[in-house]
Amino acid sequence: MDILSLLGIILAFAAILGGNLLEGGTLATLFNGPAGLIVVGGTLAATILQTSWPILKRALRQVSWVFVPPFISMEDGIGKVIDWSVKSRKQGLLGLEGLAEREPEPFARKGLQLLVDGTEAESIRSIMEVELESREQRDLESAKVYEAMGGYSPTIGIIGAVMGLIQVMTNLEDPQSLGSGIATAFVATIYGVALANLLFFPIANKLRAIVRERSRYEDMMIDGVIAIAEGENPKSIEMRLRGFMPSS
Repeated sequence: MDILSLLGIILAFAAILGGNLLEGGTLATLFNGPAGLIVVGGTLAATILQTSWPILKRALRQVSWVFVPPFISMEDGIGKVIDWSVKSRKQGLLGLEGLAEREPEPFARKGLQLLVDGTEAESIRSIMEVELESREQRDLESAKVYEAMGGYSPTIGIIGAVMGLIQVMTNLEDPQSLGSGIATAFVATIYGVALANLLFFPIANKLRAIVRERSRYEDMMIDGVIAIAEGENPKSIEMRLRGFMPSS
């Protein structure tokens, strides 16, 4: 569980609600059904219209990464590559066949299998980089879905505000209806801007950060597999791979 993501969401909405209370408002004033329907429904509709089903499905699945990101440990990855290097020097590349069958990470397993098959170093790099870039592009498309939602929601909020004001202007002779119309106008704007800046854009940026981190990890794995294929000694491989570690 990513505690910072959970804390960020709690603090964001606590700040909005707390500020409203300190200014003398009530929680009831910020809860408006028509405004929520306009902003949330309109944002979802616009996003669905521009997005293909495979990308939308992947984006909905990957939003869980914000709270439970895929486990990535550069230190464990380096240790794993060093173990492979030591074993290959002792038993040859065919000695990695058992490790390839038991390797849980699909990307690392492919690299091991290419080593066992005796594939040339440049071919290994080409094959693995194509897979990395393809997967990275698909994951970044998921982040773009939430970025699009962040772009649409403030505009939809303005639409809600205009609709509320239209309601006000057409019922000037009925004072009882003025309050609900004005509330819808202003609350819709708050919903649109708040959802964009407190939820959708942060989700998109968090997903991008996770994708970049995973890509760096897989870049490190590629370099490690290439180094094994070229017969480098384990100590040299370790020194090279530690260059991928983030600075303290």
